[in-house]
Amino acid sequence: MSQAVVELREIETGIVQITMQDKINKNTFSTELIKGLLQSFAEIQASSSYKVVILTGYDNYFASGGTQEALLAIYEGTVSFTDANIYSLALDCKIPVIAAMQGHGIGGGFVMGLFADFVILSRESVYATNFMKYGFTPGMGATCIVPKKLGFSLGTELLLNASNYRGAELEKRGIPFKVLPRAEVQEYALTLAREIAQKPRNSLITLKDHLVANLRDQLPPIIDQEMVMHEKTFHQAEVKERIVALYGKI
Repeated sequence: MSQAVVELREIETGIVQITMQDKINKNTFSTELIKGLLQSFAEIQASSSYKVVILTGYDNYFASGGTQEALLAIYEGTVSFTDANIYSLALDCKIPVIAAMQGHGIGGGFVMGLFADFVILSRESVYATNFMKYGFTPGMGATCIVPKKLGFSLGTELLLNASNYRGAELEKRGIPFKVLPRAEVQEYALTLAREIAQKPRNSLITLKDHLVANLRDQLPPIIDQEMVMHEKTFHQAEVKERIVALYGKI
């Protein structure tokens, strides 16, 4: 039997883990990965027993952002990153979400993880908001969540220069997340999840609703603004050339 691209599994009572493991596509946002994420979070929303989610990847990859085909389709104007809202799944989830980013988080993949309530990075892995590397402005709520979670100065730096940063470098820059050796990320996430799962489910849902209410309200107009910027920046010939020439080169 072939392995599911996205696996949803209750690993302990009240603790559910979503594992992204599209090894063929290195956890880019393939059609199968998007479908699996949407289905998994829908199942979690429908559950009355789960208390906390661990979102993680496989081996050296957490999530790698849009596929080359999807980026070219956006350039052609046939699709939009808003067609399937996976970027704010963690934010919209009613129970707390831990992003155990044990591997590389690139572009929209990194952004998706930052929308979680808890973020854990690995020292060895690469993290980047590399939209401008291809010449188009950021999407997926990046202009909202990156400065909010990393701080204005560092967040602006990541968005504008689109460079790669190892987790160890981000740790030295003072990011407010736990940064651990890759081999320790999962165990720390599970320890944290166990602590959260000790609390009453209703209280967890109520407090999360309160803590993220402003962000949930702020995000839709920012997404609209990002779409306007995409119309201005995505359909340049240079963008297509960059997507073809540079895609997949970390």
